[in-house]
Amino acid sequence: MIVTGVNLWAVLVAAIATMVVGFLWYSPFLFARPWMLAMGYDPDNKAKLDEMRKSAGKSYALSFVASLVAAFVLGKIIDVATVDSALYGMKIGFAVWLGFVTTVQLTAKLFGNQPTKLYLINTGYQLVCYLVMGAILAVWPR
Repeated sequence: MIVTGVNLWAVLVAAIATMVVGFLWYSPFLFARPWMLAMGYDPDNKAKLDEMRKSAGKSYALSFVASLVAAFVLGKIIDVATVDSALYGMKIGFAVWLGFVTTVQLTAKLFGNQPTKLYLINTGYQLVCYLVMGAILAVWPR
C-alpha cells in the first residue's frame, strides 16, 4: 500500500528492523552492560533487572510507534530524492542521522549531563537504524 509515494509495507519492515537492531545492540552480546553502567544501573542486580523487564512493554510499544514515524518520514525523503539503491538510501539515512538525530542527542547529552559513553552507544544505535531503514526504504518497490 502506497501513501504519498511511500510504501507502508516498507515502513513496517523498516520499523521492525530497528527493533531487531535494538534487541541486538542492547543485548549482552554487544552493549547491554556498558549501557546499564552508563545509565547508573547495576547490571548484577537481578531483582532490579527483572523489574525493569516487566515494565518495558509500554516503552517498547512507544519506541515502535516512533520508529514507524521515523521510517515514514525517511521514506518520504527517499521518495522525493528519487533514490532507488540501498547504498544511496543508506547515504540519505546517514545524512538524516548526522543532521538531525545525533545533533539532538548531543544537545540532550550536553544539557542532561550524560556520560559520553552513553551518548556514543545510543547515537551509534540510531546510526545503524537509519542506515538499515534507508537501505530497506530505497530498494522496496514504490
